[in-house]
Amino acid sequence: MMSEINMKDIRLSASVTDNLPPPSGRPNSCDMDLLQVGTYLTQAVMLEACTHPKPGLVTRASNGSHSDMSILTFAMSSAVLSKAFQDIIRIGYEFSGSPQALLKEVRAYGTCAEKSLLQATKGVNTQRGILFSGGILCAAAGYAAATGTVKNELPEVVRKMALGIVDRELRNKDKSKEKLTAGEKLFLSYGVTGIRGEVEAGFPSVLNEGLPALHEAFTREAGLNDALLHTLLTLMTVVEDSNVIWRTDITTAENVKQRAHEILELGSVFTEKGRMCIARTEKDFIKKRISPGGSADLLSITIAFYLLENKEFPGKIL
Repeated sequence: MMSEINMKDIRLSASVTDNLPPPSGRPNSCDMDLLQVGTYLTQAVMLEACTHPKPGLVTRASNGSHSDMSILTFAMSSAVLSKAFQDIIRIGYEFSGSPQALLKEVRAYGTCAEKSLLQATKGVNTQRGILFSGGILCAAAGYAAATGTVKNELPEVVRKMALGIVDRELRNKDKSKEKLTAGEKLFLSYGVTGIRGEVEAGFPSVLNEGLPALHEAFTREAGLNDALLHTLLTLMTVVEDSNVIWRTDITTAENVKQRAHEILELGSVFTEKGRMCIARTEKDFIKKRISPGGSADLLSITIAFYLLENKEFPGKIL
C-alpha cells in the first residue's frame, strides 16, 4: 500500500506509463491500453471544453452561463488535470490492497490536486468534478492493468472501488455538522446521489447512453465536434445533474432533461430543426444560468472509454 507516501511527491510522465513493469507479485499479463487512460482523459477534457455549442457550458466560442470562467480558465486547469491523471494511474498501478482501500488513497491525492486546480485558476472551480470521476477511472485503470484485468472489465473495477460511497458520504453522513457540502445538501433535500451514485454503479450513463450515442454519431458520419455535442445531449436526457440543481432547482433539472429529449426528437445535430433548437436552448440556458456540468464531465468519461476501446476517432480531427 502507499499510505506512507507523500502524495505531493509523486511525479509521473506519460512516457513512464508506457513502460511500467508489472508490480512485484502481480501477473505478468498486463493490458497496456489501460495505462493510456490518463492520456485519453486529458484529451477528453480538452475536447469537451472546446466543443461548441454546448448549451450553458463554456466552449471555445462562448463562456456559456459563466461570468467567472472561459476557455482560458479550462486551459489552465486542464494542464493540472493531465498531471493528476498520470499520477493517479501510477497510484492504482502500484497499489496492493483492495479496490475500496484504493479509493482512500485516491481521495487523499485528490485533495492536493484540487488545491493545484484552484491555484491555477485563481480560485475558479472549473474541473473539480472531472478530477473526482476521472481520478477514480484512472486509479481503476492502473489497478486493473497491474492485476491482469482486461479493459472490458474496467467498469466493474470502478464499481468495486466506489462500493458503499453513497452510504458513507451521503446517506449515513453526520447531518448535524455545521458546514455541509453541496452534494450533501442536495442529497438531504432531494435524495440526489449525483456523481457518487454514477461511479458506484460503474458509469451506467456513459455505458448505456453516452457510448452508444457517440458510436451512432460516427456511424452517421458526423464530424468530431458534432458527434461530441450529440453525445452530450443524449447524456443530458438521463444524467442526474447536481450542477444544474445546485445553480437552479430540481424542477429546472427535469426541464433540462425534457429539452434535451426535444432536441433529439427534432434530429439533434443531424437536422436543421435540431440545430435551431440547440441555438434556442443555448440562449435560454444562459439567461437562466443553467449549466449542465455533470453531463459535461460524463461526456469526458465517455470520450475516454471510446478511446480506450478504439484508440482513435474515425475521420479527421477538425
